[in-house]
Amino acid sequence: MEKISYVLPVFDEEENIIHLYEEVKKVSAKIGAEYEILFIDDCSRDNSLQVIKDLAEKDSVVKYVAFEKNAGQSAALYSGFQNASGDVIITMDADLQVDPADLPDMLKHYGEFDMVNGWRHDRKDTFAKRIGSKIGNSIRNSVIKEDIHDTGCSLKIMRAVMLKRIKMFKGLHRFLPALMRLEGAKVKEVKVSHRPRIHGVSKYTNLKRAKEAIYDLICVRWMQKRHLNIQIRETNVDR
Repeated sequence: MEKISYVLPVFDEEENIIHLYEEVKKVSAKIGAEYEILFIDDCSRDNSLQVIKDLAEKDSVVKYVAFEKNAGQSAALYSGFQNASGDVIITMDADLQVDPADLPDMLKHYGEFDMVNGWRHDRKDTFAKRIGSKIGNSIRNSVIKEDIHDTGCSLKIMRAVMLKRIKMFKGLHRFLPALMRLEGAKVKEVKVSHRPRIHGVSKYTNLKRAKEAIYDLICVRWMQKRHLNIQIRETNVDR
């Protein structure tokens, strides 16, 4: 691990950004690796972008990409992946519900594994949201033959060279463990803490997720079945 890129999608999170920045700075000092903090503003309607710009003026590790129009979380993450300069990419939402302090324990597994996925085993969301997520993960695992308890957890550590090969489409950020495995990644799930949302509101509902999930499941299962697994026996090509 030479450099960490924190990829942080933002949509209307002005009250959370500075606190998130401070938490990431604190845990980065503990980790000790070179790093950058890359905010992707998905055309926020509040003052999020200006807060990010102010941080960037004061601290050179803060980078940002601001969208012209709202494109969704998958697009924000994909843009972050493609603009990240680190060999390790760490993602988390800007709502402060996951805790960056969990990262040192997660990083103990990185190296042996190419992706370490957080598992919010004690979620602080509403009952409806918890049940909807549990049902969604169960159906997803059944259809695409996965064993991940919580693909929706935003706290993820991933090997950049594999991640950058993935072509992202709308909604497919929820399938990153399966997509990373298609690139040959070894994936591990680690329990992490979860905090109640204090500022802002959730951007998604169970109904909206359910409607999108049908198309996404078909797409990912098709990709799994049609994925090219080429193993070269020998060659005289000079790479």
